[in-house]
Amino acid sequence: MSHSPLTHFNAAGEAHMVDVGDKAITQRQAVCEGYIEMQPETLALIVSGTHKKGDVLGIARIAGIMASKKTADLIPLCHPLPISHVELSLQAQTDLHRVYCQTTVKTTGQTGVEMEALTATQIALLTIYDMCKAVDRGMTIQGVRLLEKSGGKSGHWRRDDA
Repeated sequence: MSHSPLTHFNAAGEAHMVDVGDKAITQRQAVCEGYIEMQPETLALIVSGTHKKGDVLGIARIAGIMASKKTADLIPLCHPLPISHVELSLQAQTDLHRVYCQTTVKTTGQTGVEMEALTATQIALLTIYDMCKAVDRGMTIQGVRLLEKSGGKSGHWRRDDA
């Protein structure tokens, strides 16, 4: 079988955890974004702080940070990493009827933190959905993507339209 560019498969095509033992220990960072669209009335509840479940954005922020630390438990071939910093920003965009999330995750290690940033973003947005679904089941999570990563052998990468 030919060698696959997908690193989580060995020469026999079997899934395996990539050996990062020989990789250099470097500063690594990943920045992701996403948003959840909702009815204007739902966003008004969140912004006003009158949602009966409490501080929706504060709880979602904590959920996202916690999720970043659990990524290796959720993604089968993801390495557990010592995360040094997570910054998760949630902003109500009332003109667009949505909450925008941007997450930055940092570590010093042998593999990147893209999965941790993506997981944090998704879980923060899912938490908003969970807390608001009783008043708005039509909410939609969209646009979750990596904006930028740095560190490691591949160096710096930034999305062209970021």
